[in-house]
Parts: sequence; C-alpha cells; structure tokens
Amino acid sequence: MDEQFLSGSVPVSVVARIYGKDASWVRAGIVSGWLPIGKATRNGELVTRIEDINSKRGRINFYISPKLLWEETGHLWKGEKR
Repeated sequence: MDEQFLSGSVPVSVVARIYGKDASWVRAGIVSGWLPIGKATRNGELVTRIEDINSKRGRINFYISPKLLWEETGHLWKGEKR
C-alpha cells in the first residue's frame, strides 16, 4: 500500500492522543529511543538522554515523522493539529 505522507512534523499533541498518553510520555519516548517515530534536537544537537530534557538548557525541538508514525500505529496523519 503506497500511502501519501504529508511533509513536516506531526504535533506531539496529536501523537499523545493517538497513543492515549500524555505529551510528556511521547517526548520521553522519543528522547529515550523506545518510541522510534522521530528525533529530538536542541541547538542542532540530538537529545538522547532523559536527563537532558531540563528546560533550563533551552528548548527541545521534536520532529515526528508522519511515515514512522504510520508504520508504528497505522495512523495516517492528515494535518490535524490536535
């Protein structure tokens, strides 16, 4: 099945709703690597340790791949924000 994936990142809030979990669960899973649907970066550097989530170090940007989300959950993201 050849799906058409939107470009851009799926919002964390959408992923949290799909999994039925809190947004912090999604962020922790991506940073720790047990939720293989995207990447977390700060100032262009990959964030891979829970200890590095500390907000005093600056904002973390999350990229969640529509294709990886679909592969993990079967949910085809259509651009919804929540």
